[in-house]
Parts: sequence; C-alpha cells; structure tokens
Amino acid sequence: MKIAVTYNNGEVFQHFGHSEQFKIYEVTDGKVVSSEVVDSNGQGHGALAGVLAGEEVDVLICGGIGGGAMTALTDNGIEVCAGASGSTDEAVEAYLKGELESTGVNCDHHGEGHTCGDHSDGHSCGGHDDAEEGCGGCGDNEGGCAGCSGCHSSAPAIEGKNVGKICRAHYVGTFDDGTQFDSSYDRGEPLEFICGAGMMIHGFDAAVANMDEGETLEIHLEPSEAYGERDPEAIFTTEISELPGSEDLTVGQQVYLQDMYGRPFPVLVTDKTDSTITLDANHEMAGKALNFKIDLVAIK
Repeated sequence: MKIAVTYNNGEVFQHFGHSEQFKIYEVTDGKVVSSEVVDSNGQGHGALAGVLAGEEVDVLICGGIGGGAMTALTDNGIEVCAGASGSTDEAVEAYLKGELESTGVNCDHHGEGHTCGDHSDGHSCGGHDDAEEGCGGCGDNEGGCAGCSGCHSSAPAIEGKNVGKICRAHYVGTFDDGTQFDSSYDRGEPLEFICGAGMMIHGFDAAVANMDEGETLEIHLEPSEAYGERDPEAIFTTEISELPGSEDLTVGQQVYLQDMYGRPFPVLVTDKTDSTITLDANHEMAGKALNFKIDLVAIK
C-alpha cells in the first residue's frame, strides 16, 4: 500500500491544490518500509489526482481540500483522509493505528485574490482545465442541498453523542411554502457524512448530533442555521480585461473562481457590459429558511 501526504518541510501542507510536494510512504503489513518526497511538477487541483494515481497511491492524507478534488481522488480509487496537521510521519503512523479521522471536504470560500477557473459543465473562464469543482454549490457534493455551504468558520461547535461518528440519513428538504428542493430518496440512497465535521449545514448537523438510530425528526432552519443571509459584499463588479475568459460568459451562467489559495467557489454572472462583469458569490440558497424531515438510518 502507498500513502501520500501533502508535504512541506516535514509538515502536512494545508492546501491540497497548492501542494508542491508529496511524501509517499510504502507500507507493508501495516508498517512503513520506505518513503520518498516527490514533486507535483507544477500541477494543481484536479490534476493532482492524476499525479497521485500515476504514483499508484492508495491513500492521501492532507489538510484542506475542496469537493471537486475529493471527487477526482475518489474517482481514481484514492482514499482521502483530510484535516490532518503536524508531522507527516506522525500523521501516517496515526492513520495506520486507526487514530486519524477524516474531516471530509473542508474548504473555506470567499477569500480574496480571485482568479478564474472551470465550471463543472465545461464552461471555462481563463482556461484552467485542471480546476476542481467547488464545494458548496447545491447538489455539487454528496450532501445535496443539505451539504456544506462552504463557510463554517463562524458557526458554533457542534455538540452531541453522534459527533465524530459516520451517520447515514435520508431526508426531504422543503421551503416554507411546501415546495420540495431536495430529497435523498430521489437519489435512491441515504446521505453519509461525519457528524460535526463541517460536511453539512450547521442546523442539519446539530439536529443529527443528538438523534437516535431509527429516529425521524422534522426541523425548521433559519438562514443563519443553513446557508446564511445574502451578503451584498459577495456581489462584485470587475473589468472583463482583468478576468481572462470572462468575455465569453453570459448573464445567468455559473462558473467557478479561485480564491487566494487556489480553492474554487461558484459565482453567478448577474450583469455584463462591454467592459465590466458583475458576479454574485452568494450561495443560491442564501437568505432562505429551510425545512428538513430527517430519518437517521444508521450510526457507525
């Protein structure tokens, strides 16, 4: 088995998409028999999955990672253990002992220093074909509209008996007028996530944290417990000349920008002139109250 760790000076590098090196460990019978540091050769984001697959890596240990990169890695048969920090050697030892728990997708959007990346449907703005899909778009990750909104840094910590455990839940999401916006039943399988790891919107996570296996619960979430209020500062106008590729975009189109760490986040084109383009980085569910009927199928 081969385990790769995002690497910088002996420590777990915290931004997967910007990792310039990986330390790869060869493991036999649960023990490290050799290791080497390899360069990413300037690759970034989704393309790194191909680099690791080429090295025949079975497991990646990293710090922060977005939803698209997570998908690219798992599609290549690579298990991801995110949220690690400190010494790479100690992180590998902890993993081999079963003591290293993954936080799952843990990206944090809306940084500064925007550059343009690719949309998952193939629309590009800037032509970066190695850009990953972002986490937080409704339906972009396994969580559907109950999944990570992308920004959890200000949310209070989740407490409850299920925190840290893998939970499987079916749910139906509706607006206050009764309109259904999402359902795990329609996808044919329950949602699986680590409770309290930030993979889910806060109110959904907090509700599951204290549920019993087999219990059904109906909850109402205000925007502050879901995708937050709409933020006028998340709507910005920039010169088309400063955003290569944006000249091809149209109003109503969704694309992905990259923050200062190279992590993608979705934006909606809301206005465009001959020289400027206006983009809205608010989540499409921001400002909306949500209702969920949750059936906790299993706790692992």
